[in-house]
Amino acid sequence: MNNFSVKNLYLKQITAAVFVIVFASCGSAPKVTRVEQQADLSGFWDDNDVQQVCNKLIEGCLESNSVDRFVNLFAQNHKGEPPAAIVLPFKNASSEHIDMQIVSNNMRASIINSGRLDFVEGGDARSAIRAERADQNNNNASEDTASTMGNETGAALAFTGEVRSIVDSAGNATTRTYYVKATLTNMETNRILWEGTETVRKNIKRSAFKP
Repeated sequence: MNNFSVKNLYLKQITAAVFVIVFASCGSAPKVTRVEQQADLSGFWDDNDVQQVCNKLIEGCLESNSVDRFVNLFAQNHKGEPPAAIVLPFKNASSEHIDMQIVSNNMRASIINSGRLDFVEGGDARSAIRAERADQNNNNASEDTASTMGNETGAALAFTGEVRSIVDSAGNATTRTYYVKATLTNMETNRILWEGTETVRKNIKRSAFKP
């Protein structure tokens, strides 16, 4: 076999190998389907649970007579302005990992969308805003555009809460029950104005067939 034939053979082998690799990679590409409706695949806590629970808790809170009295009295004493609320970190006391920041974010969104309460930032976001305000007042912004120090809106109300869970199993059936408790406290007096609990119960039945 001459050099030309050898080179030609090698070229064909390399081309075939590249074709196989490309074809295999295309065949193994993941298939992605955009989900329009919530699909509960595992039976664990999911984003749909968060949204429903937070909306119901805030709805129940704002329908409370004690909260309604506080909001109305506050507005009378503050030129019609509603009280500001802050959502403090919720505690995960369940048996599984739950991103509690998502719970806090949904609580905040429910508060803002209700239109009954104002909301003020807390935690890392508040610290970042304060740092930016201090930087503006350190001769880094013009006097007429720098945000004034000491004019923050104080939170009159604080939301706290926790998530707990109970798992009950028998055979191939499992029931997961999540209890989400939220508490609204008067920041000045430490008096609890409202407390509510929402329950999410999921029954999971797995196939008894084992290959």
